[in-house]
Amino acid sequence: MDSFLFISYQLSALDWLMAFTAAFVLGVSKSGVKGIALIVVTLLALVFGGKASTGVLMPMLIMGDVFAVLYYRRHTQWNYLWRLLPWMIAGVLFGVWFGQDLPELLFKRMMASVILLTVFLMYWWGKRKSKAVPHGWWFSGTMGLAAGFTTMIGNLAGAFSNLYFLAMRLPKNEFIGTAAWLFFIINLFKLPFHIFVWETVHWESFKVNLVLMPALALGLWTGTHIVRRIQDDFYRQLILVLTACGAVLILVR
Repeated sequence: MDSFLFISYQLSALDWLMAFTAAFVLGVSKSGVKGIALIVVTLLALVFGGKASTGVLMPMLIMGDVFAVLYYRRHTQWNYLWRLLPWMIAGVLFGVWFGQDLPELLFKRMMASVILLTVFLMYWWGKRKSKAVPHGWWFSGTMGLAAGFTTMIGNLAGAFSNLYFLAMRLPKNEFIGTAAWLFFIINLFKLPFHIFVWETVHWESFKVNLVLMPALALGLWTGTHIVRRIQDDFYRQLILVLTACGAVLILVR
């Protein structure tokens, strides 16, 4: 393995194990197993730091998006996508401006706070007896702005976009296919800001992506085989607990 990667990021064997695990879980998530992407963000933030981890993750997100839009292309519901997309773009632009000059410590604390808020939001949603939520224009606007801001700050839009699509009562495949195209568009929109404004995506970070690509591919393959079989009640509770613990580690590391 290229020794430059170890010199540039000063990664231990445990760090590489967490990075490969994150890439694998990302592949599983992008293939349609929802509710586990928070672990990816947490692990990469622990390995690379808050802001730098967003740049390491960015190309892998797009690779996963390409797979997802091809695999679920027949199920996209474009009318729901267009309702959310403009609000998400506005949220991304606000996130670019807000996060550009944030000190690393403050960025990490904000990232961890968003993770904990997202965990609470997902836990609260799972415990609700009634799953009915508002779905007027103000609801799509609120969810879109929150999703856009959090996806730029820490690639953490999943909980907000999931709530929106749940409100639309989309069937599973339509849910996955619509979300796949939404994030493919948004992540392509974010990429130039990561390269030219935040400078978190560069050749050194992309070399890490190349090393992690086999784990991502394995995750994509694995996810397609379990998406129809997974029983996620206990599983999701475990993921929420582990992710919350990871967010606390980000704060203290």
